[in-house]
Amino acid sequence: MKETSPTNLYADTSFALKEGRAALIDDLLAGKAPRFLDDNAHLIDDYFRQSYEKSVVGPKMDIAKNPYAVIALGGYGRAEQCVYSDVDLLFLFEKKVPRAAEDLVREIIYPLWDMGLDVGHATRSIKECITMARKDFEVLTSILDARFICGMSPLFMKLMDQIRSKFINLKPDKIISWLVETNRERHRRFGDSSYLLEPNFKEGQGGLRDYHTMLWIAKIKSGIKTRRDLEYYGYFSHDDYERLSEALAFIWNVRNRFHLIMNRKADQIHLEQQRNLAEVMGVPPVNGHLPVEHLLGQLHGHMEYVKQQHEMFLFEMEQQKRLKRKNKGLKTTAVKGLKFNRGMLNFVSPEKILNNPRLLIDIFVESAAQKAPLNSEAKRLVQDFGHLVDDRFRSDPEVVKQFERILIRSNQAFDVLNQMLHTGFLVRFIPDFKAVVNRIQFDQYHLYPVARHLLFTIKILKGFDTDAPAPNEPLAINLFKELKKKKLLLWAALLHDIGKGNPASGHSSRGALQAEKIILEKGATPADAKTVAFLVEHHLLLIQTATRRDINDEETALTMARTVQKVELLKMLYLLSVADSMATGPKAWNEWTSSLLKNLFFKVLNVLQHGELTSGRAVKTVEKKRQALTDSLTDVMPGDQLERLINFMSPRYMLYTPVSVIPMHLELYKALGEKPFVWRIEKSLDGDTRTVTVCAKDRPGLISRMAGVFTLNGIDILDVQVFTWRNNIALDVFEVTPPPDPIFENERWDRAARNLEEALADRLNLSQELIRKKNDTAPIQPYTAARPTEIVVDNETSSFFTVVEVFTFDFPGLLFRVTDALFKCGLDIWVAKIATKVDQVVDVFYVRDFDGQKVDAPQQVEAIKAAIRDVLPGEILAMTGTVP
Repeated sequence: MKETSPTNLYADTSFALKEGRAALIDDLLAGKAPRFLDDNAHLIDDYFRQSYEKSVVGPKMDIAKNPYAVIALGGYGRAEQCVYSDVDLLFLFEKKVPRAAEDLVREIIYPLWDMGLDVGHATRSIKECITMARKDFEVLTSILDARFICGMSPLFMKLMDQIRSKFINLKPDKIISWLVETNRERHRRFGDSSYLLEPNFKEGQGGLRDYHTMLWIAKIKSGIKTRRDLEYYGYFSHDDYERLSEALAFIWNVRNRFHLIMNRKADQIHLEQQRNLAEVMGVPPVNGHLPVEHLLGQLHGHMEYVKQQHEMFLFEMEQQKRLKRKNKGLKTTAVKGLKFNRGMLNFVSPEKILNNPRLLIDIFVESAAQKAPLNSEAKRLVQDFGHLVDDRFRSDPEVVKQFERILIRSNQAFDVLNQMLHTGFLVRFIPDFKAVVNRIQFDQYHLYPVARHLLFTIKILKGFDTDAPAPNEPLAINLFKELKKKKLLLWAALLHDIGKGNPASGHSSRGALQAEKIILEKGATPADAKTVAFLVEHHLLLIQTATRRDINDEETALTMARTVQKVELLKMLYLLSVADSMATGPKAWNEWTSSLLKNLFFKVLNVLQHGELTSGRAVKTVEKKRQALTDSLTDVMPGDQLERLINFMSPRYMLYTPVSVIPMHLELYKALGEKPFVWRIEKSLDGDTRTVTVCAKDRPGLISRMAGVFTLNGIDILDVQVFTWRNNIALDVFEVTPPPDPIFENERWDRAARNLEEALADRLNLSQELIRKKNDTAPIQPYTAARPTEIVVDNETSSFFTVVEVFTFDFPGLLFRVTDALFKCGLDIWVAKIATKVDQVVDVFYVRDFDGQKVDAPQQVEAIKAAIRDVLPGEILAMTGTVP
């Protein structure tokens, strides 16, 4: 007789599960599955129960002598089963695991694998479970979530009783401490997902693991069974529990939709997937903001609530431990109308707030002074009585003084401002803040929403107000200490992006008007309000000038000095630029941008302190350098030879090149001989960039070929300085990113050198190679088409050069195409600066024609623009609405 295979035996059962899940997912997509997680888990339960009943292997295992049970673990155990979440199972045996268990697993689980479900399983005895839980707390947490499905239920009860009596009750503090520390380490690794623009639903701060940790601790301490017990056992008030459930439901819904988009389990949503998710979920645009920005704003709001509840949960637990350990009361407050509950601040009663609305600011001042958070009830009361923060309250000198006390004096300013933000107090106190709360800047540049970015800027500035050594930013620390009016800088930091509440362009000038109005309403003098407005209006001036202009050109420093006018303003502007960039993210702040900004600051400071630069001073500088070079190299090179080489060097080269690096350039020149080029590659201190100094015989199109070779090898150019000596030697200094593979970096540089040699000998067609490279990469996908391609030809910025700016979306070969187009227009590139502007790039070139003249005739300007548009891909122009 032919044996029936397990696959045939369970065909009907697995088919029922497949059909049931498909119908449930259809309901989810239609918005008709409010209990999707629970229903999905129970569909799978039904499969296991039917499989248990129909089992061919089970009856052969002598269940009477060695009982077994099928138990759900982890998220499946909690009945929180997302679309593609793992199905974690435990086949639990009372005694030893029999050999037939493997056949049982194969019989039951194989059909699920065939359906594409990710099923994890373990076969263990009760004794093995307890032993493993003692050794590995992750095993313990999975058992804490265990739920009986089918088999012998007394066996499940026995396991749970023994886990508690033989382990949990003996070492609860040790287990809880491990959970807390594991969570902290996870937060360090995954970041604060309640604000990150690529949040991790599960592992990031504010994600599902924070909720799981609260649940596990409550199970250890109180033996609770379900999430609902968090309210019944007093861990959450009714309102807080309802709000937590609402937040979790939103996160789970987004996670389920994301699973369906990805067709697999996925917990981190990257930028390139977010627009599709917002579209699939039918999120509408709101007040001119993109649907994806609205979706992320909601998601961040819910994850922030989970994060805050998790932090309060742990804080209160720690306070209870201290109270027990010290056997005495905790903190007290002298502020009438306030009290401490378990180490957290609260109001004595709602009536006290009505009688004295200033308590709404006093509680935050006390929070900063005592380093204690508001408890859940206090936060609710701040929200409930927010209407008391009216125009009179907002302009009350004592209230403003208290707010500024937090802003200026407290090292807890960030934490307290964050509490103000999420209780709604900050929006009540500064109504303009409402438009930037959860206002997402959908690009690869900003890590945080606008309001959070503003608070981070404050935090970074406060970090400069310290005596602790900070090797990365000693200048910022020194400048901050020198400031006479720190208050104005901190107000500017808090308001510098307030204009982004309106999605239209021009947020800096718009924000300056808003900031001036706000500061005047707070009782500031007109002069102080003008200072804050100036800082807000020009908060991008230094960083944009440093990254987009030739800071070695004396006109750059002169223009900046004429705008800023005062040394104190320059210091504040520099500090605001540093803090703003650091709070934006690593793509805005690194060693390279730090160096550029610092150099520009000192050049402008020099102008403000000593008057405008003149050509006479430049001549003196060159002469001093010539003498210093002669003195330092006399023993290395014959005097006549050194004199001849120095005479080859152009005045511009001598003016802008530090004396310390000129000997290295001379070594490169000596090594050049008859070679097409030689180069030297130096690594920056932090390893983020490389300086590539190229010495070659000058020739038309050299820069474009270099750009093509770098692009071909995955190396991005950040900055280029081009010098031509009088003997027709080109000395080009490139600041670039390192090759993509750090392990084989030297091999990649060797390949780039071969490519350049072939390109200069016309044996390598860079255009064709870059087209081939482009075809091997993903298509261009700008994150938003709201930033059109723009080509600007500027003849005002520099007296000696035409400045060409190209704003467009990045793609492999862009720099090569643009530089090649400029070369074909008969232009020499003297300086090139490549800056990232959100998901666009800004390529800036200082050019002159082959006769050394600026290009200022209208027909020449139009020809340059047309030539650049011609080399940009059609899909970019179409997506941005730019008409060739």
